[in-house]
Amino acid sequence: MTPEFERSLSDYAELIVKVGLNLQPGQRLLIRGPIEAAPLVRMIAAHAYDQGGRLVETIWSDPQLAVTRYKHAPRDSFTEHSNWWWQAGLEYVEAGGAVLSITGVDPYLLKDAAPELIGTVQRTEGRAAVPLSRRISADAINWCVVGYATTGWASRVFPDLPPAQAQERLWDAIFRTVRLDAPDPLAAWESHNAARAARTAFLNEKQYTALHYQGPGTDLTVGLPENHLWIGGAAPTAIGIVNVANLPTEEVFTAPHRERVDGTVRATMPLNLGGNLIEDFSLTFEGGRVVDLRAGRGEALLRAQVEMDEGASRLGEVALVPHSSPISQAGILFYNTLYDENASSHLAIGRAYRNCIAGSEEASDEEFAARGGNNSANHLDFMIGSGELDIDGITAGGEREPLMRVGEWVI
Repeated sequence: MTPEFERSLSDYAELIVKVGLNLQPGQRLLIRGPIEAAPLVRMIAAHAYDQGGRLVETIWSDPQLAVTRYKHAPRDSFTEHSNWWWQAGLEYVEAGGAVLSITGVDPYLLKDAAPELIGTVQRTEGRAAVPLSRRISADAINWCVVGYATTGWASRVFPDLPPAQAQERLWDAIFRTVRLDAPDPLAAWESHNAARAARTAFLNEKQYTALHYQGPGTDLTVGLPENHLWIGGAAPTAIGIVNVANLPTEEVFTAPHRERVDGTVRATMPLNLGGNLIEDFSLTFEGGRVVDLRAGRGEALLRAQVEMDEGASRLGEVALVPHSSPISQAGILFYNTLYDENASSHLAIGRAYRNCIAGSEEASDEEFAARGGNNSANHLDFMIGSGELDIDGITAGGEREPLMRVGEWVI
Protein backbone atom coordinates (compact mmCIF):
# COMPACT_ATOMS: atom_id res chain seq x y z
CA MET A 1 0.00 0.00 0.00
CA THR A 2 1.63 3.25 -1.12
CA PRO A 3 1.41 6.33 1.14
CA GLU A 4 -0.77 8.08 -1.47
CA PHE A 5 -3.23 5.18 -1.67
CA GLU A 6 -3.27 4.85 2.12
CA ARG A 7 -4.28 8.54 2.38
CA SER A 8 -7.03 8.05 -0.22
CA LEU A 9 -8.34 4.96 1.56
CA SER A 10 -8.36 6.85 4.85
CA ASP A 11 -10.25 9.74 3.21
CA TYR A 12 -12.75 7.19 1.88
CA ALA A 13 -13.16 5.71 5.36
CA GLU A 14 -13.71 9.18 6.82
CA LEU A 15 -16.36 9.94 4.18
CA ILE A 16 -18.14 6.67 4.99
CA VAL A 17 -18.22 7.48 8.69
CA LYS A 18 -19.14 11.19 8.42
CA VAL A 19 -21.41 11.27 5.34
CA GLY A 20 -22.53 7.72 4.61
CA LEU A 21 -23.29 6.80 8.22
CA ASN A 22 -23.08 10.16 10.00
CA LEU A 23 -22.07 8.12 13.03
CA GLN A 24 -22.95 9.84 16.28
CA PRO A 25 -20.98 9.97 19.54
CA GLY A 26 -21.90 6.99 21.68
CA GLN A 27 -23.24 4.91 18.76
CA ARG A 28 -22.12 1.37 18.08
CA LEU A 29 -21.28 0.24 14.54
CA LEU A 30 -21.68 -3.21 13.00
CA ILE A 31 -19.76 -3.84 9.75
CA ARG A 32 -20.31 -6.75 7.40
CA GLY A 33 -17.75 -7.23 4.63
CA PRO A 34 -15.41 -9.62 2.82
CA ILE A 35 -12.13 -10.51 4.50
CA GLU A 36 -10.25 -8.84 1.62
CA ALA A 37 -11.70 -5.50 2.79
CA ALA A 38 -9.86 -5.65 6.12
CA PRO A 39 -7.61 -2.61 5.36
CA LEU A 40 -10.67 -0.40 4.81
CA VAL A 41 -12.57 -1.85 7.77
CA ARG A 42 -9.68 -1.05 10.10
CA MET A 43 -9.58 2.55 8.87
CA ILE A 44 -13.36 2.88 9.23
CA ALA A 45 -13.06 1.65 12.81
CA ALA A 46 -10.36 4.23 13.56
CA HIS A 47 -12.45 7.09 12.14
CA ALA A 48 -15.55 5.77 13.91
CA TYR A 49 -13.80 5.88 17.28
CA ASP A 50 -12.40 9.34 16.48
CA GLN A 51 -15.99 10.41 15.76
CA GLY A 52 -17.04 9.22 19.23
CA GLY A 53 -18.24 5.73 18.31
CA ARG A 54 -18.55 3.46 21.32
CA LEU A 55 -17.94 0.01 19.81
CA VAL A 56 -17.12 -1.26 16.31
CA GLU A 57 -17.71 -4.93 15.51
CA THR A 58 -17.31 -6.86 12.26
CA ILE A 59 -18.89 -9.92 10.67
CA TRP A 60 -16.48 -11.20 8.02
CA SER A 61 -17.50 -13.12 4.92
CA ASP A 62 -15.43 -15.25 2.53
CA PRO A 63 -17.12 -15.38 -0.90
CA GLN A 64 -15.02 -18.39 -1.90
CA LEU A 65 -16.83 -20.44 0.74
CA ALA A 66 -19.99 -20.00 -1.33
CA VAL A 67 -18.20 -21.55 -4.31
CA THR A 68 -17.10 -24.43 -2.11
CA ARG A 69 -20.65 -24.96 -0.89
CA TYR A 70 -22.13 -25.14 -4.38
CA LYS A 71 -19.44 -27.60 -5.43
CA HIS A 72 -19.39 -29.94 -2.46
CA ALA A 73 -22.40 -29.53 -0.16
CA PRO A 74 -25.23 -32.13 -0.17
CA ARG A 75 -27.79 -31.21 -2.80
CA ASP A 76 -30.61 -31.33 -0.27
CA SER A 77 -28.90 -28.90 2.16
CA PHE A 78 -29.49 -25.62 0.35
CA THR A 79 -32.66 -24.75 2.23
CA GLU A 80 -30.66 -24.62 5.48
CA HIS A 81 -29.32 -21.43 7.00
CA SER A 82 -28.37 -19.83 10.32
CA ASN A 83 -30.06 -16.79 11.79
CA TRP A 84 -27.14 -15.38 13.75
CA TRP A 85 -26.17 -12.65 11.25
CA TRP A 86 -29.70 -11.29 10.99
CA GLN A 87 -30.17 -11.55 14.75
CA ALA A 88 -26.97 -9.56 15.29
CA GLY A 89 -28.21 -6.92 12.85
CA LEU A 90 -31.58 -6.72 14.59
CA GLU A 91 -29.84 -6.33 17.94
CA TYR A 92 -27.96 -3.34 16.57
CA VAL A 93 -31.10 -1.81 15.05
CA GLU A 94 -33.12 -2.21 18.22
CA ALA A 95 -30.31 -0.64 20.27
CA GLY A 96 -30.04 2.34 17.90
CA GLY A 97 -26.68 1.30 16.44
CA ALA A 98 -25.45 1.85 12.88
CA VAL A 99 -24.94 -0.85 10.23
CA LEU A 100 -22.48 -0.83 7.31
CA SER A 101 -22.28 -3.33 4.44
CA ILE A 102 -19.26 -3.58 2.14
CA THR A 103 -19.73 -5.05 -1.33
CA GLY A 104 -17.21 -6.19 -3.93
CA VAL A 105 -17.90 -9.77 -5.00
CA ASP A 106 -16.47 -11.10 -8.27
CA PRO A 107 -19.49 -10.91 -10.61
CA TYR A 108 -18.58 -14.27 -12.14
CA LEU A 109 -18.01 -15.96 -8.79
CA LEU A 110 -20.90 -18.41 -9.16
CA LYS A 111 -20.88 -18.79 -12.94
CA ASP A 112 -20.53 -22.59 -12.65
CA ALA A 113 -23.13 -23.05 -9.91
CA ALA A 114 -26.57 -24.48 -10.72
CA PRO A 115 -29.12 -21.64 -11.11
CA GLU A 116 -31.79 -23.62 -9.24
CA LEU A 117 -29.49 -23.95 -6.21
CA ILE A 118 -28.64 -20.24 -6.30
CA GLY A 119 -32.36 -19.49 -6.42
CA THR A 120 -33.01 -21.80 -3.46
CA VAL A 121 -30.34 -20.11 -1.33
CA GLN A 122 -31.57 -16.63 -2.20
CA ARG A 123 -35.18 -17.53 -1.42
CA THR A 124 -34.17 -19.13 1.89
CA GLU A 125 -31.91 -16.29 3.00
CA GLY A 126 -34.26 -13.62 1.68
CA ARG A 127 -37.13 -14.89 3.80
CA ALA A 128 -34.94 -15.21 6.88
CA ALA A 129 -33.70 -11.63 6.43
CA VAL A 130 -37.17 -10.04 6.20
CA PRO A 131 -37.36 -8.73 9.81
CA LEU A 132 -33.96 -7.02 9.50
CA SER A 133 -34.33 -5.83 5.90
CA ARG A 134 -37.74 -4.35 6.67
CA ARG A 135 -36.33 -2.31 9.55
CA ILE A 136 -33.32 -1.15 7.56
CA SER A 137 -35.31 -0.29 4.42
CA ALA A 138 -37.61 1.81 6.60
CA ASP A 139 -34.51 3.76 7.77
CA ALA A 140 -34.99 2.70 11.36
CA ILE A 141 -31.30 3.52 11.92
CA ASN A 142 -28.41 5.03 9.98
CA TRP A 143 -27.05 2.43 7.59
CA CYS A 144 -24.89 2.49 4.48
CA VAL A 145 -23.60 0.31 1.64
CA VAL A 146 -20.17 0.97 0.11
CA GLY A 147 -17.76 -0.78 -2.25
CA TYR A 148 -14.32 -2.30 -1.92
CA ALA A 149 -12.17 -3.04 -4.98
CA THR A 150 -11.43 -6.72 -4.45
CA THR A 151 -9.01 -8.36 -6.87
CA GLY A 152 -11.68 -10.65 -8.32
CA TRP A 153 -14.11 -7.82 -8.98
CA ALA A 154 -11.42 -5.58 -10.48
CA SER A 155 -10.28 -8.29 -12.88
CA ARG A 156 -13.82 -8.65 -14.22
CA VAL A 157 -14.27 -4.91 -14.72
CA PHE A 158 -10.86 -4.56 -16.42
CA PRO A 159 -10.15 -8.04 -17.83
CA ASP A 160 -7.34 -6.88 -20.13
CA LEU A 161 -5.18 -5.52 -17.30
CA PRO A 162 -2.89 -7.41 -14.92
CA PRO A 163 -4.65 -7.92 -11.54
CA ALA A 164 -2.69 -5.23 -9.69
CA GLN A 165 -3.34 -2.64 -12.42
CA ALA A 166 -7.00 -3.63 -12.63
CA GLN A 167 -7.41 -3.12 -8.90
CA GLU A 168 -5.70 0.27 -9.07
CA ARG A 169 -8.01 1.36 -11.92
CA LEU A 170 -11.09 0.22 -10.03
CA TRP A 171 -10.02 2.08 -6.90
CA ASP A 172 -9.53 5.24 -8.97
CA ALA A 173 -13.06 4.84 -10.34
CA ILE A 174 -14.56 4.23 -6.88
CA PHE A 175 -12.83 7.27 -5.42
CA ARG A 176 -14.17 9.45 -8.27
CA THR A 177 -17.74 8.17 -7.90
CA VAL A 178 -17.77 9.28 -4.26
CA ARG A 179 -16.28 12.68 -5.11
CA LEU A 180 -12.95 12.17 -3.38
CA ASP A 181 -11.35 13.95 -6.36
CA ALA A 182 -13.09 17.19 -5.34
CA PRO A 183 -11.02 19.84 -3.49
CA ASP A 184 -13.35 19.42 -0.50
CA PRO A 185 -15.26 16.09 -0.72
CA LEU A 186 -17.46 16.85 2.30
CA ALA A 187 -18.54 20.19 0.77
CA ALA A 188 -19.09 18.47 -2.59
CA TRP A 189 -21.49 16.04 -0.91
CA GLU A 190 -23.36 18.88 0.76
CA SER A 191 -23.94 20.48 -2.66
CA HIS A 192 -24.86 17.16 -4.31
CA ASN A 193 -27.36 16.29 -1.57
CA ALA A 194 -28.94 19.75 -1.80
CA ALA A 195 -29.49 19.38 -5.56
CA ARG A 196 -31.17 16.00 -5.17
CA ALA A 197 -33.26 17.29 -2.28
CA ALA A 198 -34.58 20.05 -4.56
CA ARG A 199 -35.67 17.47 -7.14
CA THR A 200 -37.43 15.36 -4.52
CA ALA A 201 -39.25 18.44 -3.23
CA PHE A 202 -40.47 19.23 -6.75
CA LEU A 203 -41.67 15.66 -7.34
CA ASN A 204 -43.34 15.42 -3.93
CA GLU A 205 -45.25 18.62 -4.60
CA LYS A 206 -46.37 17.36 -8.02
CA GLN A 207 -47.75 14.03 -6.72
CA TYR A 208 -47.97 12.52 -10.21
CA THR A 209 -50.39 9.62 -10.47
CA ALA A 210 -48.10 7.72 -12.85
CA LEU A 211 -44.90 7.80 -14.88
CA HIS A 212 -44.65 6.77 -18.51
CA TYR A 213 -41.39 5.36 -19.89
CA GLN A 214 -40.63 5.28 -23.62
CA GLY A 215 -37.41 3.97 -25.18
CA PRO A 216 -36.01 1.14 -27.32
CA GLY A 217 -37.90 -1.98 -26.25
CA THR A 218 -39.65 -0.04 -23.47
CA ASP A 219 -43.22 1.23 -23.30
CA LEU A 220 -44.22 1.13 -19.64
CA THR A 221 -46.67 2.97 -17.40
CA VAL A 222 -45.98 2.86 -13.65
CA GLY A 223 -48.75 4.04 -11.35
CA LEU A 224 -47.80 5.85 -8.14
CA PRO A 225 -49.71 5.54 -4.83
CA GLU A 226 -51.49 8.42 -3.17
CA ASN A 227 -49.23 10.21 -0.70
CA HIS A 228 -46.09 8.68 -2.15
CA LEU A 229 -42.81 10.26 -1.09
CA TRP A 230 -39.73 10.73 -3.26
CA ILE A 231 -36.42 10.39 -1.43
CA GLY A 232 -33.04 11.69 -2.53
CA GLY A 233 -30.02 13.31 -0.96
CA ALA A 234 -29.27 12.91 2.70
CA ALA A 235 -32.35 11.55 4.45
CA PRO A 236 -33.38 11.43 8.12
CA THR A 237 -33.75 8.12 9.93
CA ALA A 238 -36.40 7.22 12.45
CA ILE A 239 -33.95 8.11 15.24
CA GLY A 240 -33.31 11.55 13.77
CA ILE A 241 -29.87 11.02 12.20
CA VAL A 242 -29.48 12.36 8.64
CA ASN A 243 -27.24 10.14 6.51
CA VAL A 244 -26.62 8.88 2.95
CA ALA A 245 -27.46 5.18 2.70
CA ASN A 246 -25.49 4.46 -0.47
CA LEU A 247 -22.04 5.72 -1.44
CA PRO A 248 -22.15 6.52 -4.32
CA THR A 249 -25.70 7.66 -4.97
CA GLU A 250 -27.26 9.71 -7.78
CA GLU A 251 -30.89 8.60 -7.58
CA VAL A 252 -34.20 9.97 -6.41
CA PHE A 253 -36.67 7.17 -5.78
CA THR A 254 -40.15 6.26 -4.55
CA ALA A 255 -42.57 3.34 -4.34
CA PRO A 256 -44.74 2.41 -7.33
CA HIS A 257 -48.32 1.19 -6.93
CA ARG A 258 -48.19 -2.59 -6.76
CA GLU A 259 -51.29 -3.08 -8.97
CA ARG A 260 -50.86 -0.29 -11.53
CA VAL A 261 -47.93 -1.25 -13.74
CA ASP A 262 -48.56 -2.12 -17.39
CA GLY A 263 -46.37 -2.58 -20.45
CA THR A 264 -42.89 -3.85 -21.28
CA VAL A 265 -39.53 -2.64 -20.05
CA ARG A 266 -36.12 -3.64 -21.41
CA ALA A 267 -33.02 -3.68 -19.22
CA THR A 268 -30.13 -1.62 -20.57
CA MET A 269 -27.37 -3.18 -18.44
CA PRO A 270 -26.52 -6.70 -17.26
CA LEU A 271 -27.61 -7.68 -13.76
CA ASN A 272 -25.14 -9.35 -11.40
CA LEU A 273 -27.02 -11.72 -9.15
CA GLY A 274 -25.05 -13.59 -6.55
CA GLY A 275 -22.05 -13.81 -8.84
CA ASN A 276 -24.11 -14.79 -11.89
CA LEU A 277 -25.01 -12.49 -14.78
CA ILE A 278 -28.45 -11.95 -16.29
CA GLU A 279 -28.18 -10.20 -19.67
CA ASP A 280 -30.37 -8.86 -22.48
CA PHE A 281 -33.64 -9.22 -20.59
CA SER A 282 -37.11 -7.68 -20.56
CA LEU A 283 -40.19 -7.89 -18.35
CA THR A 284 -43.84 -7.45 -19.33
CA PHE A 285 -46.41 -6.36 -16.73
CA GLU A 286 -50.21 -6.50 -16.62
CA GLY A 287 -52.12 -5.18 -13.64
CA GLY A 288 -48.88 -4.78 -11.74
CA ARG A 289 -47.66 -8.36 -12.14
CA VAL A 290 -44.92 -9.80 -14.38
CA VAL A 291 -46.72 -11.93 -16.98
CA ASP A 292 -43.76 -12.58 -19.29
CA LEU A 293 -39.99 -12.35 -19.15
CA ARG A 294 -37.18 -12.98 -21.62
CA ALA A 295 -33.42 -13.09 -21.16
CA GLY A 296 -30.54 -13.78 -23.51
CA ARG A 297 -28.61 -15.19 -20.54
CA GLY A 298 -29.71 -16.21 -17.06
CA GLU A 299 -33.44 -16.52 -17.79
CA ALA A 300 -33.92 -19.39 -15.31
CA LEU A 301 -32.26 -17.37 -12.56
CA LEU A 302 -34.38 -14.32 -13.34
CA ARG A 303 -37.54 -16.43 -13.35
CA ALA A 304 -36.60 -17.83 -9.92
CA GLN A 305 -36.35 -14.26 -8.61
CA VAL A 306 -39.77 -13.32 -9.96
CA GLU A 307 -41.31 -16.47 -8.50
CA MET A 308 -39.70 -16.13 -5.04
CA ASP A 309 -43.04 -15.12 -3.50
CA GLU A 310 -46.27 -13.35 -4.47
CA GLY A 311 -44.77 -9.87 -4.22
CA ALA A 312 -41.60 -10.74 -6.15
CA SER A 313 -43.47 -10.45 -9.45
CA ARG A 314 -44.45 -6.83 -8.73
CA LEU A 315 -42.49 -3.59 -8.63
CA GLY A 316 -41.21 -2.19 -5.35
CA GLU A 317 -39.08 0.78 -6.44
CA VAL A 318 -38.87 3.37 -9.18
CA ALA A 319 -35.67 5.44 -9.30
CA LEU A 320 -34.64 8.28 -11.60
CA VAL A 321 -30.98 8.90 -12.48
CA PRO A 322 -29.70 11.25 -15.21
CA HIS A 323 -27.69 9.65 -18.01
CA SER A 324 -25.02 12.31 -17.39
CA SER A 325 -24.32 11.09 -13.84
CA PRO A 326 -20.59 10.81 -13.06
CA ILE A 327 -20.89 7.03 -12.87
CA SER A 328 -22.54 6.83 -16.28
CA GLN A 329 -19.99 9.17 -17.82
CA ALA A 330 -17.14 7.05 -16.46
CA GLY A 331 -18.10 4.57 -19.18
CA ILE A 332 -17.44 1.60 -16.90
CA LEU A 333 -19.74 -1.36 -16.46
CA PHE A 334 -19.14 -2.20 -12.80
CA TYR A 335 -21.15 -5.45 -12.73
CA ASN A 336 -22.25 -4.31 -9.28
CA THR A 337 -25.71 -2.97 -8.52
CA LEU A 338 -24.52 -0.33 -6.05
CA TYR A 339 -22.60 1.39 -8.85
CA ASP A 340 -24.54 0.45 -11.98
CA GLU A 341 -27.89 1.55 -10.53
CA ASN A 342 -26.41 5.01 -10.01
CA ALA A 343 -25.43 5.20 -13.66
CA SER A 344 -28.97 4.57 -14.85
CA SER A 345 -32.63 5.06 -14.05
CA HIS A 346 -33.83 1.77 -12.64
CA LEU A 347 -36.70 -0.25 -11.22
CA ALA A 348 -36.82 -3.01 -8.62
CA ILE A 349 -39.09 -5.99 -8.33
CA GLY A 350 -40.07 -7.02 -4.83
CA ARG A 351 -40.21 -5.17 -1.54
CA ALA A 352 -41.10 -1.48 -1.48
CA TYR A 353 -39.58 0.93 1.01
CA ARG A 354 -42.23 1.76 3.60
CA ASN A 355 -40.98 5.30 4.11
CA CYS A 356 -41.90 6.00 0.46
CA ILE A 357 -45.62 6.06 1.34
CA ALA A 358 -46.50 8.60 4.02
CA GLY A 359 -47.41 7.12 7.39
CA SER A 360 -46.57 3.53 6.44
CA GLU A 361 -43.42 2.90 8.48
CA GLU A 362 -45.31 0.94 11.15
CA ALA A 363 -48.18 -0.29 8.95
CA SER A 364 -49.02 -3.98 8.80
CA ASP A 365 -48.39 -5.84 5.55
CA GLU A 366 -52.10 -5.71 4.80
CA GLU A 367 -52.32 -1.97 5.43
CA PHE A 368 -49.22 -1.29 3.35
CA ALA A 369 -50.60 -3.33 0.43
CA ALA A 370 -53.94 -1.51 0.68
CA ARG A 371 -52.06 1.77 0.20
CA GLY A 372 -50.34 0.37 -2.91
CA GLY A 373 -47.07 -0.75 -1.33
CA ASN A 374 -45.54 -4.10 -2.21
CA ASN A 375 -44.45 -6.75 0.30
CA SER A 376 -41.81 -9.35 -0.57
CA ALA A 377 -38.71 -11.06 0.77
CA ASN A 378 -37.00 -9.96 -2.43
CA HIS A 379 -35.76 -6.58 -3.65
CA LEU A 380 -33.97 -6.78 -7.00
CA ASP A 381 -32.82 -3.62 -8.81
CA PHE A 382 -32.34 -3.63 -12.59
CA MET A 383 -31.23 -0.84 -14.87
CA ILE A 384 -33.43 0.61 -17.62
CA GLY A 385 -31.99 4.08 -18.26
CA SER A 386 -30.07 5.24 -21.32
CA GLY A 387 -29.51 8.28 -23.52
CA GLU A 388 -32.63 7.19 -25.45
CA LEU A 389 -35.12 7.03 -22.57
CA ASP A 390 -37.96 9.57 -22.20
CA ILE A 391 -40.06 9.79 -19.02
CA ASP A 392 -43.30 11.73 -18.54
CA GLY A 393 -45.15 12.48 -15.32
CA ILE A 394 -48.92 12.01 -15.56
CA THR A 395 -51.03 14.38 -13.47
CA ALA A 396 -54.30 13.60 -11.70
CA GLY A 397 -56.05 15.29 -14.63
CA GLY A 398 -54.38 13.01 -17.16
CA GLU A 399 -51.94 15.59 -18.52
CA ARG A 400 -48.41 14.51 -19.44
CA GLU A 401 -45.45 16.59 -18.33
CA PRO A 402 -41.88 15.88 -19.44
CA LEU A 403 -39.54 14.79 -16.65
CA MET A 404 -36.67 13.34 -18.66
CA ARG A 405 -35.70 13.55 -22.31
CA VAL A 406 -32.91 11.44 -23.82
CA GLY A 407 -32.07 10.39 -20.29
CA GLU A 408 -31.66 13.91 -18.84
CA TRP A 409 -33.75 15.94 -16.41
CA VAL A 410 -35.87 18.67 -17.96
CA ILE A 411 -37.15 19.97 -14.60
